[in-house]
Order: sequence, then structure tokens, then C-alpha cells
Amino acid sequence: MIQTRTALLPHGVSLQCRESGMPGRPVLVFLHGFPEGAFIWDELLLHFARPENGGYHCIAPYLRGFGESSSPPATEAYRAKHLVQDLIALISTTCPTGAVECLVAHDWGGAVAWNLANQQPQWLKRLAIINSPHPGAFLRELQSNPAQQAASQYMHFLCRPDAEALLAENDFERLFAFFNTPEGQAPTWLTAPVREQYRTLWRQGLTGACNYYRASPLRPPREGDRAALDVELPESMLRVDVPTLVLWAMDDPALLPGLLHGLPDWVHRLQLRQIEQASHWVVHEHPERIAQELGHFLQLNW
Repeated sequence: MIQTRTALLPHGVSLQCRESGMPGRPVLVFLHGFPEGAFIWDELLLHFARPENGGYHCIAPYLRGFGESSSPPATEAYRAKHLVQDLIALISTTCPTGAVECLVAHDWGGAVAWNLANQQPQWLKRLAIINSPHPGAFLRELQSNPAQQAASQYMHFLCRPDAEALLAENDFERLFAFFNTPEGQAPTWLTAPVREQYRTLWRQGLTGACNYYRASPLRPPREGDRAALDVELPESMLRVDVPTLVLWAMDDPALLPGLLHGLPDWVHRLQLRQIEQASHWVVHEHPERIAQELGHFLQLNW
């Protein structure tokens, strides 16, 4: 069974969470991306809470700015340091051992997770990333790869001051189009109940979600905006020493396979699994495959 609760964190932020499993058991934390919500993990929350799959206490928060979680109005409130602070506070108040067994993250959730694993690795025993680029690889590709620069141009749209209004037009037509297949068709997983879950989420507000893009300097350059060309990341901010699984859907039109190049230079205990014929929305498309890969990763001895 999945329950919903609001975690009131010591620094004044509240995160609405979906949970399954028994408190006091080892914890798995799942982080969603844009324009998603915590409900994308429901099948995995139920799967890993079962005794035969580890009996974990599974927690999926809505990140700040999403759903009923706190949505500070200032763009600066969505910088990485604040998102990492939220995550540390959530872990420290819910993990009996002081660290999550595994932090599982997709898209923007992955950006937060990469930062935490680099800056304060004591809060997690393992890291699982699903189609979320390592910051070093993303910076490199945004600075030098024309294909990735083109694939990321949508980020500039989401930074527009009227982005929220445009995204909400015609029953969120532009947002639902993000999920379409290359042929322009709605995917089979986007059933009427799932559509309604997304409508409910988006009706609660889109400004916080768009502020993730406005607050980040990692955007592709364009005329009049050097963006990523003006960013430098020292090597000390890129190293990840916790055991890490990277699952990568190879047909992601926004995050290209070039982002996988060089990962072992930064991530020193890495398992990379490529998922063919899967898009950026692989959590919806192949939850069984993700459960299988995560289950195997959780059982490995490092």
C-alpha cells in the first residue's frame, strides 16, 4: 500500500512524500524529474517494499516546487545547494541508520543526487541514476557537442517568463507533447488515469518546476547567451566514490548517448546498463526492467 504524508523539515521546507513499506527498515529514496511527480515511482515503491524484494521502506518525495511540497517564489531558491539541503534533511529525519541504502533518481532528481553523492556521500550507500547526466559530461557536451546543444534548446523555452502560461494552454498541450513518440503519437503508458495524475500535479502550479531551469547555468549556448560556455566545474566537484548504477535509455531525444562518455573517469565504482528502445520516460515504459536492474545492484557486494 502507498501512503502520502508531508515531511516537515528542520529548515522550514515541507516535502509531500509517497511511501510504502515499514518505517525502521532500510530506506530507498526515489527522486523524480520534470515535468513529473513522485507518483512515477509507485510500482517500484510497492515492489521493493515486499519482503521478498528486500522489505525496504520506500520514500518518493515531490521535490520542492512540485505538487504540495514547498514552492518558494524566488528563482534562486532552486539552486543546487538548496535542493541538496532538502534531501539531506529528508534522509536525516527518516533513515534509522543515517544513510539511505540507495538513492534512485531520474532527470532533475538525478542532478540533485549527483551533487549529494559528490558533496556529502556519507548520506547514501549506493546511487542509481536513470537518464540524468553527470554534471561533468553534461557541461562538456553543452560546450562542445552541436547535437546535444540542439537537443537541449528546449531549456531556453522553459526559462521564459511566460513559460508557465504557455505550458498550461489547451489542457497542457505542450507538456503532454513532451511524452510523444518520435512519430508524434501519445505513448501507450499515458492512459487516462495517468493523464489525470499529471493534470492534477500541473494544476498545482508550474512556476517551481520551471525555476529549476531558470536557476541552472547549465544551458546550451545561443546567440546573446553564452550559458554553459561560461561555466567551469573543478574536478573536485565531479568525483563520485559511492557504488553507482547508471541506467540509460538509449532513445532519449533530449539526453544523447554522448553523455555516457568518460563516466568511469569520474565515477570510480560504476555499473552502466544501456536500455535499448526506451525513451527519456523509461520509468513509465519499463518499470519491470528498472526493478530488475535495481534489485541486482542492491545485492552486489562492493
